[in-house]
Amino acid sequence: MINIGILGFGVVGSGVAEVIAMNREKLERHLEQPIQVKKILDVRDFEEGPFSGLLTKDSEEFFDDSDISVVVETIGGVGIAYEFTSRALKQGKSVVTSNKELVATHGVELLQLAKDNHCAYFFEAAVGGGIPIIRPLHRCLAANRITKIAGIVNGTTNYILTQMESSDMDFSAALSRAQLKGYAESNPSADIDGIDAQRKIAILSSIAMNGIYIDPDQIHTEGIKNISSEDMSYARALGAKIKLLAIYKSYKEGSCEIIVAPHLLDRSEPISVADGVFNAIAVDGNALGPSMFYGKGAGKLATASAVVADVLDAALHQSKNAHIMSWTHPQQTVVKPFEEMHVKALIRLKGDVDINKYRSLFPNMQIKPVVSAVRNETALVVGQEGTLTEKMLAEATSQIKEFIALIRVYN
Repeated sequence: MINIGILGFGVVGSGVAEVIAMNREKLERHLEQPIQVKKILDVRDFEEGPFSGLLTKDSEEFFDDSDISVVVETIGGVGIAYEFTSRALKQGKSVVTSNKELVATHGVELLQLAKDNHCAYFFEAAVGGGIPIIRPLHRCLAANRITKIAGIVNGTTNYILTQMESSDMDFSAALSRAQLKGYAESNPSADIDGIDAQRKIAILSSIAMNGIYIDPDQIHTEGIKNISSEDMSYARALGAKIKLLAIYKSYKEGSCEIIVAPHLLDRSEPISVADGVFNAIAVDGNALGPSMFYGKGAGKLATASAVVADVLDAALHQSKNAHIMSWTHPQQTVVKPFEEMHVKALIRLKGDVDINKYRSLFPNMQIKPVVSAVRNETALVVGQEGTLTEKMLAEATSQIKEFIALIRVYN
């Protein structure tokens, strides 16, 4: 008998209990033994339901239950979730989580705790929700050097940007619609400021770097609050979409570039098909070439399905040291400073500007004029040759008195 304990009975936690109950017969065939949820720890009061008899508010009762072999952590955050995860791992109980903040912040030590106590710490649902990406990146693509990851990994911002594009809304109106639909929190800052995507690309980058831990705080991150209707007009004129992209690029010498920011994404790019709350992640390997993962990045049962898959994996390897990977802190910084990163950008200028007078600001670079999509504006694209850095771009735009805004171009 595999006994599961669930920490937190919110959207994902209750979804895990439902998926196990709904698909119990299939799960038991896979495991070749029975499986059940034994206890659920949550301090809140709940209405009577099918799992009411499993609920407890007593953490000691939960952790004293020696029958529980796999713990599902869906509390969120890095406070009590960190404390309870550490406690479970020290007891030799495998832990499965969808908590991206905890993994991105404390992944090194929690993976080591799992290794030391011969159990597992799995987090497939922490990045793609229901989209499988952690296991494929770590196992299926293990023979590759991962050269690039580019992902639309936040459903809230993708829904907002899709509404701005398709319904000609401004940011505030699109955010309000997302909140009415339940796609955005009442305080949406983690989503719209790019923090959620930052944590997710930090996790993926740590795996792509073969276990060299990438601190989220090292990743330059911008949100979508400054995206305007005018930006959307340029996207349409260029046959592109504006997406919040989380991008990782590796270099042979062992360094990498990582950024989270809105980008103009050409409609010919495979990941551009992800609209609304859908996510897409493109992964390039030096042997495989390009691949893509697509699907719902959030949602109760979609996320719970990924969590339960990890539960199965942990249960099947209880007698082995089944830690999925090890992470270590780097001896030296591997993430290139933001100022040194290469960039291609569309620059918007006020009025009818002769761009030739600014050619000296972009030496040895092509300046490509763009047909203006907005009245009384001039637009140009720079950085096509891959020689423009973020520092050079910032210095140049600071000297252009007609400068309005810029948006990066994915390439």
